[in-house]
Amino acid sequence: MKESAGTLLFRKIDGAPEVLLIHSSGKYNRQAKWGIPKGLPDEGESLEQTARRETVEETGVIAGELQSLGFIEYKKSRKRVHCFCGPAPADASPHCASWEVDRAEFVSLARAKDLIHEDQLAFITRLEKILLEASSTGENSQ
Repeated sequence: MKESAGTLLFRKIDGAPEVLLIHSSGKYNRQAKWGIPKGLPDEGESLEQTARRETVEETGVIAGELQSLGFIEYKKSRKRVHCFCGPAPADASPHCASWEVDRAEFVSLARAKDLIHEDQLAFITRLEKILLEASSTGENSQ
């Protein structure tokens, strides 16, 4: 089974969480759903290292502290995607840093749920739970 890894970085604007998503470029992907910045590991690279590298390569954003959101398996391709989440740097300014991406943006959680590939929706749900738990315990999650 192919494995890939990526990030779901978040920030809060006026208390409302936003997440960083990308849209793949090319004619084939015009109508495709959005997703997390992700890719395949290089030889000897850990999944977290892959997630960090791919996020920089695709969005220009350098991830800070990350925690695992686990993985999902695509229903059609049987590809496993591992995801790590964490707060985006305060000065994060995502852009299309690779030919593979034609959009890289922070979007609200509600919009993310509409945009994201249905198999990756679980990552949004898992992040929401973490953010809710952090706010109920008074932790600062940016």
